[in-house]
Amino acid sequence: MLHQEGAHLQFATLHFRLSLQEITMDELLKEYPVVVEFPVAWGEMDALLHVNNVTYFRYFENARLAYFKEMQYMEYMEKTGIGPILAHQQCRYRFPLTYPDVISVGAKVADMEADRFLMKYRVVSHRFQKIAAEGDGLLVSFDYRNNSKIALPDVLREAIQNIESRIA
Repeated sequence: MLHQEGAHLQFATLHFRLSLQEITMDELLKEYPVVVEFPVAWGEMDALLHVNNVTYFRYFENARLAYFKEMQYMEYMEKTGIGPILAHQQCRYRFPLTYPDVISVGAKVADMEADRFLMKYRVVSHRFQKIAAEGDGLLVSFDYRNNSKIALPDVLREAIQNIESRIA
């Protein structure tokens, strides 16, 4: 009987731990309407046996492209020649990611101006249940046919507002 009670207690503890992890991941990414998830690859690590700093910018890029897909930004660019150009990007590393792990990367638009918007990113480790890095990128609306910046079109501004309204 003691063995069965012990097994039940182990299951209940494991279930509680898993539920707590899910809540933690949800909490860490609750402000991000677009989240992508993928495994950390062995080849992303450098000689110091942690994920190389450049890789985080690829993580940001993947989240940014998922956001653009939801906006239908690339389809709009194909029709009009107006698309995004990355003007600036930065990353704050909080702790080193290593293989094996799975990460979630959140993206959100924090600010919009007449011809640009600021996208923020958060990288969360599933293994450690904490933030590995945060960053942002300044994206300028650009007319590729005329090689000049241009006001952010209303249709794109509305698409961003629709995506961001999911977390309000």
